[in-house]
Amino acid sequence: MLTKILAAYPSLPPIIAHLQQQGARVLIVGGAVRDQLLGLPVTDLDLEVYGLTLAQLQAELSRFGTVLAVGQAFGVLRLAHLPVDWSVPRLDQSGRKPIVQLTPELSLQLAFRRRDLTINALGLDCATGALLDFYGGVHDLQHQLLRAVDAQTFGADPLRFFRVMSLIGRFEFTPDPVLNQLCRTMDLTQISRERIEQEFHKLWLRSQRPALGLRWLQQLGRLTQILPELGATAGVPQNPDWHPEGDVFEHTMQALDAVIYQFEPALAAADYYDGLELAALPSADLKALRILLCWAAVCHDLGKAVTTKLIDGKYRSFGHEVAGVPLSKQLLQRITAQTSLLQTVPKLVLYHMRPGQYAAPAVRDRTYKQLALQLVPMANLTWLAQLAWADRAGRNGDGTQRPFRQPDPEITRFLKRAQQLGVAQQPEAALLTAQDLLDVVPPGPQLGQLLAAAYRLQLQHGWRDRQLLRTKVLAKWRKN
Repeated sequence: MLTKILAAYPSLPPIIAHLQQQGARVLIVGGAVRDQLLGLPVTDLDLEVYGLTLAQLQAELSRFGTVLAVGQAFGVLRLAHLPVDWSVPRLDQSGRKPIVQLTPELSLQLAFRRRDLTINALGLDCATGALLDFYGGVHDLQHQLLRAVDAQTFGADPLRFFRVMSLIGRFEFTPDPVLNQLCRTMDLTQISRERIEQEFHKLWLRSQRPALGLRWLQQLGRLTQILPELGATAGVPQNPDWHPEGDVFEHTMQALDAVIYQFEPALAAADYYDGLELAALPSADLKALRILLCWAAVCHDLGKAVTTKLIDGKYRSFGHEVAGVPLSKQLLQRITAQTSLLQTVPKLVLYHMRPGQYAAPAVRDRTYKQLALQLVPMANLTWLAQLAWADRAGRNGDGTQRPFRQPDPEITRFLKRAQQLGVAQQPEAALLTAQDLLDVVPPGPQLGQLLAAAYRLQLQHGWRDRQLLRTKVLAKWRKN
């Protein structure tokens, strides 16, 4: 296991060997060991160095390049050219800004005891390759169990609550009763919005079933504290003809998991749209889109909590997409300051029913073009279709709490039509620019108004002839 981890970091063994020559004991700790035991790729590597002070460790590492103090208060260093964290053992006191005591000679048992969960309290000795497991982490991995290393100190860092949420979604593990009780009573009021947002985004990006984390919040009775607008959807009934899966919360959880299906690397997005390919995005943009659509899925039916009524013996939620706009803003403002999310998610919520409504052949081209325009500048019809597909997929009533995976014919027709019209990724470009009218209309507000009117005419009539559009818009202008 040690050899396999180090093979991914060829520049690391000489550094480890040098530190060992200085009398240090070097361990690989935490998530890297856990992920190797689970057969997962190692993406974050943490090394803990015993026997050297932080200053000594920094001096020795500087022989191999520029040293960055990425978390010096916590005894964490990094070489500029190597994505690996180096630290010395420490003891933490409780609080949002805990006092950290760096202790190079700390015993392994005490050093590992400060970790949150047993599955993270694992180490590999870089000298012998021995697996270090003082608290039953291997057993818990085998039994898919989450347990606190120390129930007395687990609550010292309240952010651990959200890490549990994230790990439940990521690994589909079950917290033991003691951990559940600890999390049920933890004080979360001192955690910054930014840290909470980071944990939610880890849940969105690293989980195949992120809804498990939110279901856990609901089971603990803490969802209404953390995401009250979502908590309000629990128990809100739906028409079983359309939603055999159950209440609005159950539907939302399935829709959230369905979003993740569309990002599975083993399956092309075309699998969900009956062979229709989606435009490829760079990996960074793909992560941002995944986060965006996860939040949109969480928020898309929030309005049902305030609009659902029993009408003629059936539950209806007329206008829930409109009612969901302010509720989605409220929820997101509690979590993030990102303008892209705060502006785009409510817009997707407002229009999330349109792909299904516009799939009929009788819907005019201009309707698609106008919708594409309403989504700019931060969203497009493709993303709206992805949310709409997740909405349709989140209706599985077989009791498994897993969404459907098959294509939806209406969403496929909508997306295919949008692509044929050239508006799947962005609105139709305006035929006329200022240069086309400056010979008649001088620069100023009137020119801007005329260009806007020209664009409306272009979308309304489907005109593609620049000269015809110029003639028509100038005729209207002269008439007025």
